[in-house]
Amino acid sequence: MAADLVRRKVDVIVATGELPLRAAASATSTIPIVFTIGSDPVQSGLVGSLARPDGNITGFTAIATQLVSKRFELVSELIPQAKKIAVLLNHSALAVSEVTIGLAQQAVSAKGIQLLILKADDGGSLEAAFAAIAQEHADALVVSADAFFFLRREQIAALAARYVVPTIYELQGFVEVGGLMSYGPNVAALRRQVGIYTGKILKGARPADLPIQQPTKFDLALNLKTAKALGLTVPPSMLARADEVIE
Repeated sequence: MAADLVRRKVDVIVATGELPLRAAASATSTIPIVFTIGSDPVQSGLVGSLARPDGNITGFTAIATQLVSKRFELVSELIPQAKKIAVLLNHSALAVSEVTIGLAQQAVSAKGIQLLILKADDGGSLEAAFAAIAQEHADALVVSADAFFFLRREQIAALAARYVVPTIYELQGFVEVGGLMSYGPNVAALRRQVGIYTGKILKGARPADLPIQQPTKFDLALNLKTAKALGLTVPPSMLARADEVIE
């Protein structure tokens, strides 16, 4: 698909996600590429610098991976008695998984919480992961930021309900289909900025002159129907901070 866009001589390519970005970058070194990804593009070797990305690539990192610590903090606030928390990773995203595991270990070590690491990359392994959560008696689950999990959000939310495991996700879309809670960048604001960057390039700006940016707005979403089904009471302080509450 990336090669086809290059053959069509498009003026700009917008790539959402690390795999589409790598495909576009491999297909052209001249057509401007504006991206949105959840990981650190410097750490991933996609660009040399956030301030001056050089070449034909610029865009926005949602730093979704780096927000793992905040999600553990929110889970601990909602379930202060939690002694074991699981983290679900995409088995295919090795580099992101390593970063996530490191941040997760840091987040639980100070609280004396045991960390259960689970991986999945298809529907069957998702079922197995939730069965393991139940078998290990984990008190909560943190789902890592990953496009595969977002595409499977309805299945994951249903599994979390079936196994009665309080779960926090990256994006509000999980909460809208029955997930308990989410914390992550405001997607609408991020996409608006992508449009602005694309417009600047169409008007003659060079990607190398447009620094890679990070989001400035983050949303906390809660589903009170799911909380009630799980037997949880959301603290008033958390409700007051929430940007979206589904009742």
